[in-house]
Amino acid sequence: MQPSADAPVQIGEVARRLGITTRTIRYYEEIGLMGPPERLVGGTRMYGRNDILRLRFILKLKELGITLKEMQELAENFDIHDQSFDRITPKLLEILDGHIGKVDQKIANLTSLRREIVDYRDRIAEILSDQAPPAR
Repeated sequence: MQPSADAPVQIGEVARRLGITTRTIRYYEEIGLMGPPERLVGGTRMYGRNDILRLRFILKLKELGITLKEMQELAENFDIHDQSFDRITPKLLEILDGHIGKVDQKIANLTSLRREIVDYRDRIAEILSDQAPPAR
């Protein structure tokens, strides 16, 4: 019989589902991004639906380029049980706006670099065509 989707699962299963290591999960707990997990009598960590959703949220933020330090700031403003979105949302928007600015700057830098490379390539092609022997 399959466990229900909401049944707590062990750390190894959570790591497998999310494609991360158990060490990563424990590290997120150590730095305060995750609350302490439920534990079985033997000390085995168990994670419920809210824990897994929080880990997915952390991984999505990481994918967006949010640093662990910025995530810690968000965690300080958000309690999964309190669901204080009025506190986390402005901070998250501020962080995302900062990242949008960084991405825009990178795009501008890459656009400029592309122009320079194209110009350099054109100059080399022109030099080579000037040095080519005349066609017979």
